[in-house]
Amino acid sequence: MERTVRQQVKGYRTQDGAGVNLVRVLGNRTTREYDPILMLDSFDSTNPDDYTAGFPLHPHRGIETISYIYHGKMVHRDSLGNEDAISDGEVQWMTAGSGILHEEQLPASERMLGVQLWLNLPARDKMTTPAYQSIKRADIEEIMLENGKVRLLAGEYEGRKGFSSSYLPLDYYDIHLNANSSVVINTERDRSIMVFTLLGDAYVGGTLVTEKTAAKLTEGGHVVIKAADQNVQVLFVSSRFLGEPIAWGGPIVMNTREELQKAFDDLDKGTFLQQKIAYKR
Repeated sequence: MERTVRQQVKGYRTQDGAGVNLVRVLGNRTTREYDPILMLDSFDSTNPDDYTAGFPLHPHRGIETISYIYHGKMVHRDSLGNEDAISDGEVQWMTAGSGILHEEQLPASERMLGVQLWLNLPARDKMTTPAYQSIKRADIEEIMLENGKVRLLAGEYEGRKGFSSSYLPLDYYDIHLNANSSVVINTERDRSIMVFTLLGDAYVGGTLVTEKTAAKLTEGGHVVIKAADQNVQVLFVSSRFLGEPIAWGGPIVMNTREELQKAFDDLDKGTFLQQKIAYKR
């Protein structure tokens, strides 16, 4: 059975961090439908004033943040001592787990284009050990199609394997299609799947999805994605439905109000970080 579009969400312009202009597409009002994706922020600007303020040092617990920078650069520093940069076509994958502090700086570039996803952690893994991993261009396979390509950012695609998530399964593709061309993506029937039109308009399961729109798909064994009358770039995200309660407060996502309150109490008491602090200014 072919998957079709169940719901679409068009983002709204807002600011976050120290004054970064972005489009927030998914958030606390879409958690049930898009489970286990909690948040999706989209960045697309040729004006450095929109984003160079960056995201100063801040905490996370209970989630994984996955940043994909297709154009531009992101510099990461965290309380584990990691310092790293990703640029054109690379991915930053951070497991907040029991607690991490990090900052993200966005240096000026010709164009800043990308997204950040928040992936929920299962209840049993909420307090797992924090970690950071970057996925560089050399680690991202590009599978050529007749009229485009698939960049395998994570997971599996037609027997090919990319970076593997340690907690929830996640297939993450960056699909490029020439105008009026299409691709059939085979899917596991029980997966929770969404797409995001990063650039251009596409028909997904026969429904038009305009640029910068997230679309949740129905169940099925495959989906047909077709470019409209211009080239298109579509992000495809497939994972497992969690169906767990969510208690969300700012940068922290737990399962109960009590767990959420404890996280903020830990911040107040200076006991938030379970790992050795190695942050350097």
